[in-house]
Amino acid sequence: MPSITIADTADTAVTSVSLYRAIWRWHFFAGLLVIPFLLNLAVTGSLYLFKDEINDTVFGYRYLVAPDGRALSPQKLVDVAVAAVPGSTPTSYKDPASPERSAIVTVSHDKVATQVFLNPYDGKVLDTVASDEEFNYVVKRIHSLALFGDVTNKLIEIAAGFAMVLVVTGIYLWWPRQQTGGVVTVRGTPARRVFWRDLHAVTGAFAGILIFFLALTGMPWSSYWGTNVNSWLGSHGLGYPTQLWDDVPKSQKVTSDILPKVGWTVEKAPVPLSDIAAARSKKPVGLDVAIEVARAAGIRPGFDIAIPADASMPMLYDLIKSVHIVAMVVWFGGTMSAVLALAYANPEIIAKFARFDRLVTTPALVLLWLAGITMAVWYGWFNSGWLVTKLVFVVALSGFHGMVSGRLRRAQAILPDQPTAISRAIPAIIVGLTIIVTLAVTKMF
Repeated sequence: MPSITIADTADTAVTSVSLYRAIWRWHFFAGLLVIPFLLNLAVTGSLYLFKDEINDTVFGYRYLVAPDGRALSPQKLVDVAVAAVPGSTPTSYKDPASPERSAIVTVSHDKVATQVFLNPYDGKVLDTVASDEEFNYVVKRIHSLALFGDVTNKLIEIAAGFAMVLVVTGIYLWWPRQQTGGVVTVRGTPARRVFWRDLHAVTGAFAGILIFFLALTGMPWSSYWGTNVNSWLGSHGLGYPTQLWDDVPKSQKVTSDILPKVGWTVEKAPVPLSDIAAARSKKPVGLDVAIEVARAAGIRPGFDIAIPADASMPMLYDLIKSVHIVAMVVWFGGTMSAVLALAYANPEIIAKFARFDRLVTTPALVLLWLAGITMAVWYGWFNSGWLVTKLVFVVALSGFHGMVSGRLRRAQAILPDQPTAISRAIPAIIVGLTIIVTLAVTKMF
């Protein structure tokens, strides 16, 4: 009996040693993997943490100004910025955070965004820099390795996971096992190996708590893990309030698409979709009035305002919508006429309708699709249920038109003695078109 007990104790000891060694190896290799990434995160994170201090010292020549009387109007500053980058169009305006701060206007030219720093009192151009070359932006992109592509950006996510493995395995190795030192105190002197072992264990145990916290809280901004966790939180009512994003119309653009600098928590947040009908019915108020409205609403100075890409956009929308409606009327009329021709007309009339279908009705259908897709992409309607339902009917009627066109080509030499069965489709066409128009006008869901 005693021999069995001794054998069991020996087996347990061997198992414990094997587990300890396995965890030690995980700790060692996790450390080798994450150390370069942690160094990058620590350096770039520290730089980004003190971005305001860096801007005020290293780049003070473009961020700081001396107050001198009354500032120029925002629109005047935007005009100066556009003149500084010939051929550009303004995309955003950053209101000075204080009287000592410069105004920043972002302009776009040949799909390249440029930040123009201006003295708000005399309109002097202090500096121009490409938005993707601005120091803090580059630091942030290096921090996430997104500067080098999507693959390296995902490596940061993997490294963060191994950083947590590093901490957990390190805590297991540090955990007290009847030793009297090396838990919260360091034994020996620098000349002894135990000193460096204890120094690593003690500092690592307490620093590991911070490392684990930083890695865990950084994961929600990661590419794969963050996306799936946020989706799960949202589906269980633990994410953003539903009223914030889900119960408002949304465009396909996110905040980082329209503003040069946004907080990490909202950089991927969808931009609310404006009431297009209301916007088209009123004259644009202009940037100066928009700034005053923001200030009157209590928004702190230093905010960004996205400038519409083109003042003629509402007019262009009206033009495309007009083309869409006219094309629909021509297509519907041509299709109905072709159906009646197939049902009652002689070969000579059918030949004329076949030519009309080829030269007018079919091109109208193409224009109908192009204009509709343009508006849907423009205003981000593809996520709307009404559009998906409408598309089902549009595709069905487009397929019916293709069938009618084929019948026209084949029936030119055939004289029907009585109305053909295709005429029975006329009520269905009218009902389908009624549903399409109702969905397009009401956008009920």
